[in-house]
Amino acid sequence: MTDRPVRIAVQLHQQHAEYGQIRDAVLRCEDAGVDIVFNWDHFFPLNGDPDGKHFECWTMLGAWAEQTERVEIGALVTGAGYRNPDLLADMARTVDHISGGRLILGLGAGWKERDYTEFGYEFGTAGSRIATFGEALPRIRARLAAGNPAPTRDIPILIGGGGEKKTLRLVAEHADIWHSFSDAQVLVRKSGILDEHGAAVGRDTKTLVERSTEVRHGSPAELAEPLVAAGATLFTLGLDVPDLDLSLTKDWVAWRDAQA
Repeated sequence: MTDRPVRIAVQLHQQHAEYGQIRDAVLRCEDAGVDIVFNWDHFFPLNGDPDGKHFECWTMLGAWAEQTERVEIGALVTGAGYRNPDLLADMARTVDHISGGRLILGLGAGWKERDYTEFGYEFGTAGSRIATFGEALPRIRARLAAGNPAPTRDIPILIGGGGEKKTLRLVAEHADIWHSFSDAQVLVRKSGILDEHGAAVGRDTKTLVERSTEVRHGSPAELAEPLVAAGATLFTLGLDVPDLDLSLTKDWVAWRDAQA
């Protein structure tokens, strides 16, 4: 259990849609009371027509920063292998200011081969991508610290992934939020491993690192209780934009409000 307030996020899949539909979807999510609106950092659709309509995430986040007033925004998650770390940090600092301090900096090692190869980046191996990610994190933090003007706040760093030896070690060292794709049982086990890494690097990850998980299409009645017991406080639903259905999201928002 945790004393953190529960939060509800939506990841809008920016595929197979006109940008006007995406802009409308962000506003509808904010109006529905969600806490965070994420997109994803891919260059092509992940399902449906692989060559369908798609838009780049960070340009979009700059627009969302102006468009929205309350929700936090971010990418779930930015692929470190095709983003120069120093430039990414400066992009994040800029979006932080545009949004008035509402950016979450979501980061990961990357996994979709096409994103790399068609844009001229080396895909490498899972090990090399994790190594690149590990090298990027201190550069990102250093560049954020060097920016003028400084960020409006310590921009929360979210790291997505569940690799027990390397990814969770990076979470322990650098993250404010850990996003997993785990059910409650796996979340408990991996949280324990994360806390072991935290002890090894001298961070109290049980207190300092928020646990985030994907709830996909499940209802709070089905999923919430065991996930909260496992330590999760941030719950993310993935939604397709053109046929945006917020009914389940509103159920999660109502459940969140009932916890308060």
